[in-house]
Amino acid sequence: MPRDNMASLIQRVARQARITFRSPAGPAFGENLHRLQQLLNEVRAEDLHLAPRGPSAAAAASGGPPWAGVVPPVSYMHICETESFSMGVFLLRSGACIPLHDHPGMNGMLKVLYGTLRIACMDTLPAGAAAAPPPPAAGSGPCLRALFRSRQHYTPASPPCLLSPHTDNLHQIDAVDGPAAFLDILAPPYDPQHGRDCHYYRLLEGPPAGAEPPALPREVWLVETPQAADFWCGGEPYPGPRVCL
Repeated sequence: MPRDNMASLIQRVARQARITFRSPAGPAFGENLHRLQQLLNEVRAEDLHLAPRGPSAAAAASGGPPWAGVVPPVSYMHICETESFSMGVFLLRSGACIPLHDHPGMNGMLKVLYGTLRIACMDTLPAGAAAAPPPPAAGSGPCLRALFRSRQHYTPASPPCLLSPHTDNLHQIDAVDGPAAFLDILAPPYDPQHGRDCHYYRLLEGPPAGAEPPALPREVWLVETPQAADFWCGGEPYPGPRVCL
């Protein structure tokens, strides 16, 4: 369908997000979430005045990773935030990864704007669900049992990737074959004072025995880790249409 004013599109996304997540336990939540998903699926990079970018010339000349000592591997463009949701754009340099992390008690929606992302999604399992103790490689970090649900590639042609407080709440995001960007909605926003802090995890398993990775879904052990030394997120100004709420 033809799109009218692009500024109104991202504005409508924000307004629908406010409506949807103001009452996530209400009877109309499913309908509102579907409407938000439909609007988010229409958003393209040009709607937000974004264009794909490669590694910086300075980084390329250094001979190291695209971001080594020059720019962060991931940066964030803040668009808007209320008590019920936050919205912004994450930009991943070529080869960058947002490590496996959680979203405690939060809903989320992710729409690729350019490039290709590989997204691995997992669910935490109840503490008593483990059939065996964690492997010795766990070390001293807290461990939890999880269901590794999916590992899929997403492009601008893909529908949004959705997460809920109980489904696909842990995920890892990798830029594949070049830089990538995605529009991100989290509801409610991260807030350590209210128990919504970000935790990072590492998968505890060896390499697959055969050429193909083990089939999904499957149960796995995760160990909580500090934020990786080679991952950090910088900030950039948002160049797209202004959003008012």
